[in-house]
Amino acid sequence: MMTHNKPVRSISADNLTRLAPRAMNTHKGQLGHVLVIAGDLGMGGAGLLSAQAALRCGAGMVSLATREQHISAALNRLPEVMSCAVRSSAELRAPLQRASVLVVGPGLGQSSWSRALLSCAAQQTIPQVWDADALNLLAQGFCHLPEHCILTPHPAEAARLLNISTTQVQSDRCTAALALAQRYNAVTVLKGHHSLIATPAGELSCVERGHPVMAGAGFGDVLSGVIAALLAQGLTADSAACLAVWLHACAGEQLANQGRGLVASDMCQAIRQLLEEHSPCQA
Repeated sequence: MMTHNKPVRSISADNLTRLAPRAMNTHKGQLGHVLVIAGDLGMGGAGLLSAQAALRCGAGMVSLATREQHISAALNRLPEVMSCAVRSSAELRAPLQRASVLVVGPGLGQSSWSRALLSCAAQQTIPQVWDADALNLLAQGFCHLPEHCILTPHPAEAARLLNISTTQVQSDRCTAALALAQRYNAVTVLKGHHSLIATPAGELSCVERGHPVMAGAGFGDVLSGVIAALLAQGLTADSAACLAVWLHACAGEQLANQGRGLVASDMCQAIRQLLEEHSPCQA
């Protein structure tokens, strides 16, 4: 990797894009339909976290395509989400036709089921957020990344995608983020302490917020749902990624006074409140 020498934009509330206020006659069909493709056996909660975050950030509709074994739990926990059992890529076609944005990868696993669903998603042309096992399968060369994607790797996933060590990624995070964005032609969020957002054009932004209380399972699943909801409501990939990372980090800071044991689902209400303060639903 070449060392970067471009300026890094520090993100604050003042330089983030805002969602437009909603007109009185707004309806759900104008606010996008997020489809979360997630949750192999034993990992059903990841998709629920993404779907919950997408709902709480204002997506008009949210669907979840997951293993049949997770449907009753999904309906019980998130009755507003259209949860559908998919046993094969053929059963993914109908929910894909309704979607305007995809989240692909939380808890997806790397089984033949996982691969079939990822392969189907990779053929779609709508905006997508790829996370977790979608990134691991991409790093293995299993599929090509479609256009209009956002990648959200943590340092170990970034290392696999770049075929270098995690230590190398962490020693020069700016260069790694830019290398990912350019190699995959995708807006890339390199998660971690002071998360970075890089664009294929070489722009780099940094969110200097967050708290170590967020070091836990599921926080990335929530972030992917937030990004998808903002995409569904019309923000560009770069704007959606920057705003989502900032909301996510600031919510962690707000909840940090409770100390250890913060769980990812605790974040959704705090993120929702911060989004309303930043972009009021009505002017």
